[in-house]
Amino acid sequence: MADHDTLHRRGLMFILSSPSGAGKTTISRMLLEADDEIRLSVSATTRPMRPGEIDGVHYHFVSDAAFDRMIEEDDFYEWAHVFDHRYGTPKGHIRAGLKEGQDFLFDIDWQGTQQLYQKDQQDVVRVFILPPSLDELHRRLKARATDSDEVIDGRMERARAEISHWDGYDYVVVNDDVDQCFAKVREILHAERMKRARQTGLIGFVRELMN
Repeated sequence: MADHDTLHRRGLMFILSSPSGAGKTTISRMLLEADDEIRLSVSATTRPMRPGEIDGVHYHFVSDAAFDRMIEEDDFYEWAHVFDHRYGTPKGHIRAGLKEGQDFLFDIDWQGTQQLYQKDQQDVVRVFILPPSLDELHRRLKARATDSDEVIDGRMERARAEISHWDGYDYVVVNDDVDQCFAKVREILHAERMKRARQTGLIGFVRELMN
């Protein structure tokens, strides 16, 4: 009889969003290092490739014409203008991966999250990471020592706007301690993987059990 831990399941799209400085990138990196069953979603972009980047690993680099064609053919879960270029999440390889039980991690903002959820509610899990306070968020941004005060003020303004959309997520986690926050995010991922609707191998297992 099949081991219930190895039953086939459908993959999921695991979204992590947060204002800049709240820890989304750190938690994403920790998750990818700790969990072999999840991989980062690779976006298509019209921006030029930078030194050291690999096509298909960091991004799918496409021309403006190819991006336009993908929009026309409804080949994006979501896409957006970021500065002077466009970024989008291609459907094709993700849908194939989900069917095979592959999980995908998305590091996107609330607008991208909304678009993705509207296209494919059943496979999307939305997690928003909050800072413990705006003062602490400001301190973290200053501690990076990479941005001017003007840039930090802009990030803080955007952070307030992003935080206002917290209720558009399935889960909200406060990142007061990065290890505790990571543990909570992993618990969410494990629980979502075990949802009955995703355990596609259960039907055959139960039939075998009943016989």
